[in-house]
Amino acid sequence: MKNEKTTLNIAIDGPAGSGKSTVAKLIAKELSIAYLDTGAMYRALGLKACINGISVFDEQAVTAMLKETCIDIKYDGGVQHLFLDGEDVGLRIRENHISQLASDISKIHAVRLAMVDLQRKIASERDCVLDGRDIGSFVLPNAKHKIFLTASIEERAKRRHKELLSRGETVILDELTKDIATRDQNDMTRDFAPLVKAKDAIEIDTTKMSIGEVVRSILSYIK
Repeated sequence: MKNEKTTLNIAIDGPAGSGKSTVAKLIAKELSIAYLDTGAMYRALGLKACINGISVFDEQAVTAMLKETCIDIKYDGGVQHLFLDGEDVGLRIRENHISQLASDISKIHAVRLAMVDLQRKIASERDCVLDGRDIGSFVLPNAKHKIFLTASIEERAKRRHKELLSRGETVILDELTKDIATRDQNDMTRDFAPLVKAKDAIEIDTTKMSIGEVVRSILSYIK
């Protein structure tokens, strides 16, 4: 009987601005395993729709676009690089207006299925930390470790505001708070694979915690 290697998968879920990506990268680095930013995949699709003048609410047009889209994940020194149709779009997908496009386009059933298939394939091939909104509940329900990060919407907006300012983007905090609230609503109420805490996930409220404290808490749980 063939003896197949079992990969170590750590799922970190939570709403926008809860610290998922930052924490996931640090956990991956600490454990010397890969980090997979699943949200970047949806951002890439949102970017392509924007470039091509396709409405992210037009399911037929988006589904047709999906069939002509290639998303590839490559690692260089443990750092993830996302390629959209052969182009590294790591910086472009981080522009603020792409966030809402990613949230809206992810509601389309065909989009979710295609991205989930890609995420599962990557996770089956290597030890990795994945962050998103439905990793522990849908993408990898059998992941060895599941974490659900939360934080108040005010704190999440402040974090996102600081991040965008550091990249030279001009944003108004009040508008950003409303955008995050809208995205939360979208993510939690979509019909297919909504944002939800998996029953066996460990929940951590990061509102009053530093990144270091969150990382140490998770590593303590894992080890």
